[in-house]
Amino acid sequence: MSDDSEHERSRVADEAMRRAREEEARAMAEAEPIVAGTRTREMKEEELRQTGVIYGGLIAIAVVMAQGFLEASSLDTAARVGSIAFAVAIPLLAALVLVNRQEAFRGRQTTSVLVTLARVIAQLAVFVGIVAAFWHITWVAGVTFLLVGVVAVGVHSAGFWRVESPE
Repeated sequence: MSDDSEHERSRVADEAMRRAREEEARAMAEAEPIVAGTRTREMKEEELRQTGVIYGGLIAIAVVMAQGFLEASSLDTAARVGSIAFAVAIPLLAALVLVNRQEAFRGRQTTSVLVTLARVIAQLAVFVGIVAAFWHITWVAGVTFLLVGVVAVGVHSAGFWRVESPE
């Protein structure tokens, strides 16, 4: 084996090690905000996009389900509860869609307690409205939706924390 080929192998190995260290440093720099619990701009933008889709979907569900109550000649208790819940949820969700668009435009989320309260009330009202609408059809469907909805929140929470946890 010649000195030139050994020298070339050594040079290639050194170059590979240098590139590996650079890639490691880049990966560590990208992972640092995630490990520290801070969100990158891309993560914030995605969260805002998902929130907008969620609010729009909840409005669509509420409008579709409320239509059935509008056509009824008389309402039982479950239908009344559903109607009132949707009457609360739809305007709040519409306001939240507008806030969400402004947050996306500015690239930051609001810290308003009123907006946070509106989010909680709107989501709870839609959930109550859907449970009441199913209950209006049959109480078994209402109870089923209620129980599966609680399980779904647990599934989402477990999945979210598993994906977002640093380890």
